[in-house]
Amino acid sequence: MATAPDSRPADQAVEVRRSRRRRRTVSAYRDGDTIVVLIPASLTRAQEAEWVDTMVKRLERSEARRRPSDDELMARARRLSREHLDGRARPATVRWVSNQRSRWGSCTPADRSIRLSHRLQAMPAWVVDYVLVHELAHLLEAGHGPEFWAWVDRYPEAERAKGYLLGYSAAAHLEPPAVDAEDDPADAPDAVASPRDTAEPSLF
Repeated sequence: MATAPDSRPADQAVEVRRSRRRRRTVSAYRDGDTIVVLIPASLTRAQEAEWVDTMVKRLERSEARRRPSDDELMARARRLSREHLDGRARPATVRWVSNQRSRWGSCTPADRSIRLSHRLQAMPAWVVDYVLVHELAHLLEAGHGPEFWAWVDRYPEAERAKGYLLGYSAAAHLEPPAVDAEDDPADAPDAVASPRDTAEPSLF
């Protein structure tokens, strides 16, 4: 199996793998921050470029359909506050952002805004909910003292979610991103990190 160099823009890593066993289909999936496109070895470079563009767009559309909107994220945050924080955490805004390299989520208590890294979008719902609860708890306790963790630990999946995020970071060879409160969230752009998602059309 041969691997072609990435010819896509720098903000979207794409790896092309040619296989002699593959005859009639092209597949694409996301592996960490890279989109992997599997193609038959018999395709020309022009055909390869066309299929890579098609499959990357198809995969991104598929991911977008599965991605909760900011409005849905706010609704989840309000529900979680009612269920686990006595309804006391009342965010003004909750939204996805793509510029958090070192955090899974962040909160600015002064304006009650919460931001979640878009790397969470393809993770299990209970992991996203844990990050939301963590950030909501910062609206009640700004620091990470015992009172703060007492709020967070009301979420039944808290320990499981912490382990999931640590395991994800280790598997991806990342520094474990923090889930934290901050006053000035200004991180460099980051790529989406999603689990394997496949699309496989026939070439003919």
